[in-house]
Amino acid sequence: MPIDRAGSAKPVHLQTKLGLISCLYHEGRRGGGGVVFVGGTDGGFDGPANAIYATLAADLLADGVSSLRMDFRLHAAPGDVEEGTHDILAGVAFLKRKDAGRTGLVGHSYGGAVVINAAALSRDVDAVVTLSTQTAGTALAPRIAPRPILLVHGELDRRLPPACSRYVYERAGEPKDLIILQGAKHSLRQRREELRQMVREWLVARLRPEEQAAAREDPGRAKPIP
Repeated sequence: MPIDRAGSAKPVHLQTKLGLISCLYHEGRRGGGGVVFVGGTDGGFDGPANAIYATLAADLLADGVSSLRMDFRLHAAPGDVEEGTHDILAGVAFLKRKDAGRTGLVGHSYGGAVVINAAALSRDVDAVVTLSTQTAGTALAPRIAPRPILLVHGELDRRLPPACSRYVYERAGEPKDLIILQGAKHSLRQRREELRQMVREWLVARLRPEEQAAAREDPGRAKPIP
């Protein structure tokens, strides 16, 4: 059974034609927004940066935003982006049935490519966040626009260098943001608190209807955070 480290989640199992997907669901306010979180090829519910997904889910819940932390059906490297996309789209459909409202996706490493691909294929996705994304499987990134995308990468990432996020950023349409966290590696744990605040604020601004106008006025940017 899935373990809830955020203290507010309900185990959920999504039955699909390709198999069962295990999730942890944090139910927020109806219409307050929803976020699907996925990790890398090793799967799990916690994400990078010392289990930041559990923390973000609790933070977002305080803002009325629902979260669905998903564990990929398949754990293999290199990951199959199409298989992962299937899982993400099942999660998006789940949030839609729950009337969560505007929906965002967050993915780390391999999961970054998966959320890009899923957003390109589904108009039910309203915002995308990638953390230390790979480039393989991101060919559809230009199709996300005019929906916003935030790409975050560690300056010292040796597994997938920051050039990966820069490449996706250059190909993506506006609105888009690229943040390079100085001193951070692939897991981004070295800048965990900055990452936590940044992702929370970025998502809330774009998923909460009352804050959409303000988010649109924030121009795209590419910059390091010292």
